[in-house]
Amino acid sequence: MMALDRNWLLIFAVCVVLAILYPLFADGYQLTVIRDALIFGLFAASLDFFWGRTGILCFGHAAFFGIGGYIMALVTLNDAIPFASLLGVLGAVAGAAFVAAIIGYFLFFGGIRGSYFTIVTLAMGVICQQAAVSWSSVTGGDSGLIGIPPIAFDVGVTQVDLSQDLPSYIFVASIVAAVVLALWSISRGRWGTVLTAIQDNEVRAAALGHNAPLRLLITFVLSAAIAGLAGALYVCMAGLVAPDLSGLLLSTEVIVWVAVGGRGTLLGPVLGAILIQRAQQTISSFNPSLWPLLLGCVFVIIVFVLPDGILSIYARLKSLLRGRRRAQ
Repeated sequence: MMALDRNWLLIFAVCVVLAILYPLFADGYQLTVIRDALIFGLFAASLDFFWGRTGILCFGHAAFFGIGGYIMALVTLNDAIPFASLLGVLGAVAGAAFVAAIIGYFLFFGGIRGSYFTIVTLAMGVICQQAAVSWSSVTGGDSGLIGIPPIAFDVGVTQVDLSQDLPSYIFVASIVAAVVLALWSISRGRWGTVLTAIQDNEVRAAALGHNAPLRLLITFVLSAAIAGLAGALYVCMAGLVAPDLSGLLLSTEVIVWVAVGGRGTLLGPVLGAILIQRAQQTISSFNPSLWPLLLGCVFVIIVFVLPDGILSIYARLKSLLRGRRRAQ
């Protein structure tokens, strides 16, 4: 366990250093691409925190991303609200967490698990997207809402404006690093150990005195809250929110990001989201219709060649080097 912790921290430290050095070699457009990819990476980490630790797949996780985005948009577009950016972020996190708490309570305490949970959350995503389309007086319908202002706040006598590429990149990268590190700390502690026990055998964990439904519910709510935070950050950076941000396509894509990066690693899904988003930008610039086909092929190859995700490459190389040293 200690070796795994050291390996994770080493990879995390390398990623942080690369994130710090990246602005020195990238232009404004490249910064915005990686910044948006980091936000999607935060979204992927939120799903992995629940799916990776409980073994229960939420197929409508984009609903929380969309809820956070719409709340952020509605708050910041209202000029009468003071401290709109701060209240928008808090409202996005609280709104996504509240919806997850209501839905999760009935599902977890009702004994809904496995494929049935996946189906219900799939329906939740479809309902959320349809509500965004139908409630046009509030959400803007199919067109969504545009003109969402960037996050702005005061630090002492200095005003921080995230409309510029570099400040917004630093802000997003700092949040992603802090949240991923916090989730990793929770996962490796007692909470993560109990969740692993529940995943292995929920009945036995309950017999040992653990309230499995409550722990699953809290984990689900925290996961949704982080997804809502990611949604709030994205709409402020993009300047718009649309029903697709809560739909089935994004819910499917985030599952691919987690699977490619490595389920249960937290850092792997972030890297998976960045790699896939960067590849999508590059390939779509040549042939937009080619990207879905290549994404499917990449996903199939990853499943067969690297079932534990791209983060397992480091462990494989390390074990290979150890084997060669012993052979010598």
